Amino acid sequence: MIAIVTLFFVIFFFFVIKEFWFKNRWLKPEISFPNEWRRIILKKVVFYNALSEEEKKRFEYKVHEFLLNCRVTGINVSVDVTDKLLIAASAVIPIFEFPEWKYNNIHEVLLYPNSFNEDFKTSGQKRNILGMVGSGYMEGKMILSKPALHHGFSNESDKKNTAIHEFVHLIDKSDGTIDGIPASLLERQYTIPWLELVNKEIEKIYANKSEVNPYGGTNRAEFFAVISEYFFERPKILKKNHPELYQLLENIFKQSMISRNMNKRKQQLGRNRPCPCNSGKKFKRCCGEVHYN
Repeated sequence: MIAIVTLFFVIFFFFVIKEFWFKNRWLKPEISFPNEWRRIILKKVVFYNALSEEEKKRFEYKVHEFLLNCRVTGINVSVDVTDKLLIAASAVIPIFEFPEWKYNNIHEVLLYPNSFNEDFKTSGQKRNILGMVGSGYMEGKMILSKPALHHGFSNESDKKNTAIHEFVHLIDKSDGTIDGIPASLLERQYTIPWLELVNKEIEKIYANKSEVNPYGGTNRAEFFAVISEYFFERPKILKKNHPELYQLLENIFKQSMISRNMNKRKQQLGRNRPCPCNSGKKFKRCCGEVHYN
């Protein structure tokens, strides 16, 4: 009995110390968001373009904060600033309305040149994995296919975004288990309705009576990640086809996605156009200065 009590206190203090250490080591931006970074996300991230000016500043801060606390490493592939920004944007989009959120369960994203298999090999057979949240000796890491990362932000009609999918798994995992029940975000009164609806939708997938990505029928965890991709990529279609699901996801993520102008495409800015940061300067003399000079 004494041994059990001692073990309990050891585990308890381990998590207390871990949480204290993490909060104190968390880095926050001390410089302004670089103009070159702003130019890239203006061109690449539709979600960012649908935000108000105040929200854009908040989005930039969270992107910057994420990159200060999570490194991106290329495995047999080069990593540039666009790769890093798209990864950070994928992390921020689902938790955008949770300003205090910190991804304390990841410290590195590994970027692969293409798809990979369960042994993390990018050659040979069964290379059908585009993203994965690590466990065991890979705990605290995520693997993403570089082409899949970019495809998620270039294709605006397929309801898919691999990187968002994997970060939703991390959100799900924040309570200790990837089980399709995001306890950190889901208010208790919505848990049973959520589970009932998820089970019903998975049955529809098995019966070929749903247009949701069939991979969502794998289990509850994959359904949550797949339907979250749908929510952030094509919210109006999701609300039309699955109004109950849409409403529960709106409750989970605290975001009214249908109120955002997601039809506003990534901005292609001419050098002499007014800079979208509202400085009053021409784009080439402001956020586009690095690009044009």
